[in-house]
Amino acid sequence: MSENKKQVSVTRIIPADAQRIFDVVADPTLHHVIDGSGSVQGAAGEPRKLGLGDKFSTSMRIVVPYRITNKVLEYEDGRLIAWAHMAGWRWRYEFEPIEDGPDAGSTRVTETFDWSTSVAGPYIEFMKFPKKNLKSMEATLSRLDAFVENTASPL
Repeated sequence: MSENKKQVSVTRIIPADAQRIFDVVADPTLHHVIDGSGSVQGAAGEPRKLGLGDKFSTSMRIVVPYRITNKVLEYEDGRLIAWAHMAGWRWRYEFEPIEDGPDAGSTRVTETFDWSTSVAGPYIEFMKFPKKNLKSMEATLSRLDAFVENTASPL
């Protein structure tokens, strides 16, 4: 877990190329497949690779169905992607290739829920989203690992 009091992170080593894993996360039409929370239901549009400044809409369900639009705010192809919606919290993924040692050829993937820029910080903490999201992020990285292992490259 991150030391920043306004973010929590989980990390997993996935035995695949960083670009391959990045391409899965950067395609919003695959978010419902890898989402470990069960709240992401699907994304509008055709499969595509997001870039800096791109917007995408996602169908969600937390008690009731709704749609949310996100904007990519951080981007480095193959290494980093982060997005946020109108309430300002960010979902960030970092991809660090492992070049040496027993995990060489794998990628250290870190997912972070960052509410330091959110207008709803007190609400996020009151609702215990950081603790809930830690469990969901662990499940997401597990699902991402399984998806990358068992499917051909989407792009």
